Amino acid sequence: MLKLVGITKDYISKDQPIVHALNGININFRRCEFVAILGHSGCGKTTLLNIIGGLDRYTDGDLIIEGVSTKDYKDRDWDTYRNHSIGFVFQSYNLIPHINILKNVEIALTISGVSKAERKNRAMEALKKVGLEGLEKKKPNQLSGGQMQRVAIARALVNNPEILLADEPTGALDSDTSIQIMNLLKEVSNDRLVIMVTHNPELAKQYANRIVKMKDGLLVDDSNPYKGESAQERKT
Repeated sequence: MLKLVGITKDYISKDQPIVHALNGININFRRCEFVAILGHSGCGKTTLLNIIGGLDRYTDGDLIIEGVSTKDYKDRDWDTYRNHSIGFVFQSYNLIPHINILKNVEIALTISGVSKAERKNRAMEALKKVGLEGLEKKKPNQLSGGQMQRVAIARALVNNPEILLADEPTGALDSDTSIQIMNLLKEVSNDRLVIMVTHNPELAKQYANRIVKMKDGLLVDDSNPYKGESAQERKT
């Protein structure tokens, strides 16, 4: 489904040394699994996540989606990929404070050409799935941190993406709330690929079914490596 081949990422600044953020990443992902990416700050975890999500462009190598190379992707191809195949969840929630949570979730559908009535129905259903039914008219500042992260997950899922990317989704939460969010992400991974960056190895070991460790822009360990899809997996 998703394959990275020799992915490198360099950041070039005027009068500054080149920063080699990724130094040749090779990894395949299953259609349905919960992958935790671990590593110290600055090792390239978030850069890798952003490249997978189409938020950043790789310098060299190839990101292969459903067997198709992205080397010749245009801006519109990346837009389509981000809008229809990817859902993003961030540590800081990124909710719009002056509108209610229903509108916050609906906003992910506005650029997809979905009618107003369908946007509302799908947003209501997404909030129900994450346990926030009845709170649709609340604004973000009326919610706890855990509830705001649930809204962010609902927003990420409302387009029914094939891949959910989570960057430190429990980083701003207490232990009990972190467990609730991890249980929700694990449930989500039953029918799609979830890739999470985290600094918390304990949570990763408890909830993820695959742990990938990074160091200095390289993958240094993979607890459950995957060679690629079989013909039967592609059919299903």
